[in-house]
Amino acid sequence: MKKSIASVLLYAVMAALAFSAPAPARGTPAKTDYQATRQYYDSLIAGPSPNLAALTLLMTMMPKGGDLHHHYAGAIYVETFLDWIKQKAYCIYRADNSELKAIRFRVETKPGGLSPAARALCLDVDQVRDPSDEVFYRELLSRWSDKDYKNHFHQQVAPDQHFFDTFGYFGSFSDDDYNQGLRQLKVRAVAENVQYIETMLRSAPAPDNPALSRAVNDLPADASPARIEAALAPLYEFLTRDEATAKGVADYLGSVDAGDFRMRFQAYVVRSEQPAKVFAGLYSAFAAVNARRRVVAVNIVGPEDGIVSMRDYSLHMRMFAFLKHKHPDVRLSLHAGELTLGMVPPEGLQSHIREAVEVAGADRIGHGADIVYERDAVGLLRTMRERGVAVEINLTSNAFILGVKNEAHPVQVYRQQGVPFVISTDDPGVSRNNLSAEYVLYTSRYKPSYDGLKETVFNSIRYSFLSEAEKAAELKVLTQRFTAFEARGRELAAGASTRQK
Repeated sequence: MKKSIASVLLYAVMAALAFSAPAPARGTPAKTDYQATRQYYDSLIAGPSPNLAALTLLMTMMPKGGDLHHHYAGAIYVETFLDWIKQKAYCIYRADNSELKAIRFRVETKPGGLSPAARALCLDVDQVRDPSDEVFYRELLSRWSDKDYKNHFHQQVAPDQHFFDTFGYFGSFSDDDYNQGLRQLKVRAVAENVQYIETMLRSAPAPDNPALSRAVNDLPADASPARIEAALAPLYEFLTRDEATAKGVADYLGSVDAGDFRMRFQAYVVRSEQPAKVFAGLYSAFAAVNARRRVVAVNIVGPEDGIVSMRDYSLHMRMFAFLKHKHPDVRLSLHAGELTLGMVPPEGLQSHIREAVEVAGADRIGHGADIVYERDAVGLLRTMRERGVAVEINLTSNAFILGVKNEAHPVQVYRQQGVPFVISTDDPGVSRNNLSAEYVLYTSRYKPSYDGLKETVFNSIRYSFLSEAEKAAELKVLTQRFTAFEARGRELAAGASTRQK
C-alpha cells in the first residue's frame, strides 16, 4: 500500500532530526547538573578573553556563602547615605569657607544652629539631587567613594589617601541608625545569594586612666616583651575592675543586632591611636567577644603604612598576645600585610603577617598582600597552611589602594601553597562593587577550576567564626543552594549550546 504524502513528510522530518541530534550511545549517562555547570563555567573562562558578561551572570547566580572581610560603614553606598541625610534634615556644604567653618562636601548635623550665611552654603539633599544641575552631585559621589577616580588624572590625592579620606565625610552620621543600615545590607546580600556576613560594625570603647596610660604611651618602639607586659598589666587589672568600662562594653553590645539574617560582628580598634587607647579598646573588644552575644572576633584597622601604624605595629601585636594569653578562646582576624613595595621601605614589608600569625595568634589574615616580601615567606606560608590561617582576599581594594592586581596579586601564591583563602569585599560601598563582582575578578583573572571555585566558596563558611553547630547548618544550606544553582547552570549551558548551533 502506498504511503500517504503526510507519512512521507513525517518520516523525512524525523530522519532529519535524528541526523542533526543523534541520541547518546547506549550506556552513556546524561550529564549531571554539576557536570553541565562545570563544563559551562570552563567554557566561559577559556582563552585569553573570558566571557565577562556571561561570567557575571553566573557569578551573580552562584551561592557565595559568606563575606568575611566587610566594613559596615564602607559597605553603604553614597546614595543611601544621602537618603539618611534627608531623613535627618542634615545639610552638605557646597563650598569651602574658613571663616564660616564650612568644608566642601562635609555634612552638617546641626543645621539649625548655623548663621544665615553658613546656612546658605549648606545644601539640603533635594538641592544636591536637583536634576537641573548635577555637577555637585557627581562630584560628591566621586569624593565620598572611588567612583570615576580612574577617569581623572590630575589634581588627585594618592588612591590610598582618597580611599581612607572617604570615611571622613560619612563617619559623623554613619552610626546614627545601625539597624537601618544592617537591614539594607541584608537585603542586598540575599539578592546576590550571600547567606552570612561578618562585619566590622564600630570601634570598641576605649576608657582611659591617665596615670596608668602614661607608662603604656611611653613605651619605646623596641621595648622588650617583658617591659611591655609590665606596662600593660596594671592597666589591664584596672580595666577588669572598672565599672565604667563594664558599662561601656554593655552599651556597645546593645548596639549590635542582626535580626533574622545570619550576621556576626567584629569589634575593632584603630591602629593610629595612642598605645594606651589601643590597648583599652582591645580590652573592651575582647570583653565583648567573651560576652558571646554576636560579637565573634577582634580586629585592628586603619592605614597600615601610617607613621604610628608602622612605629607601633610590633607593640600592637604584643598587646594582642597579652590579651590572647588571658582569653585564649577569643578569635582574631587581623588586617596585616596591606602593603606593597614603595609604600614603605623594604624592611617594612618583612614581618607584619608573621607577627600577626606568630605573635598575636591571628586565626585569619585580612589582605595579606605583601606575603611575597616577608622574611622566610616559604616558612610562613607553611605555618599558615599547617595552622589553617585563612587569608581574606580583597581584589578590588588591593588594586585601588595598593596597585596590586592581575598577576602581581599573591592569591595564586596562597593557592599554590595550599593556604586557605576566601574572597571578600572589604568596603563595597566605597569601591562601588559587590561580592559577585569580586568573584568575577577572581574567576576571570586567575581561572580556578570549578571545583576550586566551590572550595573557596565553602571556605567562607568553614573559616568563619560561627560556632561548629552554626557552621554545620550553614554548610548544609550552602550545599542545597549549590544543588539548585547547578540545575540553573545546566539550563544556561543548554541555552548557550542551542544558540551556538
